[in-house]
Amino acid sequence: TAAGIKAFVINVVGDVGLVLGTFILFLRMGVLDYGAMFDKVQTDFTQNEWTLVAALLLILVGAFAKSAQIPFHTWLPDAMEGPTPVSSLIHAATMVTAGVYLIGRLHPLFEWGRTAADVGAIVGAVTLLVAGTIGLVVTDLKRVIAYSTMSQIGYMIMGVSAAAYVGGFFHLMTHAFFKALLFMAAGSVIAAMGNEQSLDKMRGFRKAMPFTFWCFIAGGLALSAFPLTSGFFSKDALLFEI
Repeated sequence: TAAGIKAFVINVVGDVGLVLGTFILFLRMGVLDYGAMFDKVQTDFTQNEWTLVAALLLILVGAFAKSAQIPFHTWLPDAMEGPTPVSSLIHAATMVTAGVYLIGRLHPLFEWGRTAADVGAIVGAVTLLVAGTIGLVVTDLKRVIAYSTMSQIGYMIMGVSAAAYVGGFFHLMTHAFFKALLFMAAGSVIAAMGNEQSLDKMRGFRKAMPFTFWCFIAGGLALSAFPLTSGFFSKDALLFEI
């Protein structure tokens, strides 16, 4: 219950930013349709105009809260209290990637207000580094995967903010598959351990649970961009575009 309330409150903060940013754009352009906004942005705003940048920064608050980017990241590890199939669905493929999609979908606005895009790229890079570092020392199995998700979403946010749209969305797609696999494999291990999630108490699964072991190997290799895995191609495309 506490984890749910925390996620709710932080996402509401993001919703407020999104609504205020949208309202500022509507006040100036009078439209909310994507096509009309993209047509009018270069005539209604000067490049990097502070009003446009402010609106986009508020929209970024919504994207950061939804995608668990610093400083709105604390709800995601706590949300691991939920069932593993739920984590596999919304924390690998659907909900947390909404911020990435939002930035990519509004790319004509961010390209005209480059300061906001730069802020998005910097926050994504910082989250990528910080979340990956935290994941090295966490001992809860699902929290390790959660911090890995934060880190990979940081990759995507950095990419789409730096105009690497193809690589960013390609990595969004491949990440959905191998991260869902890791969550489901983690659920299999946790169930076999009687709901024990501490990595310090886990060992010897290769012989006891060979199928789950190979699922973890496949997901882990893709996550670490091992050559010829999906993660290798998507991360390579993303970094090449940047």
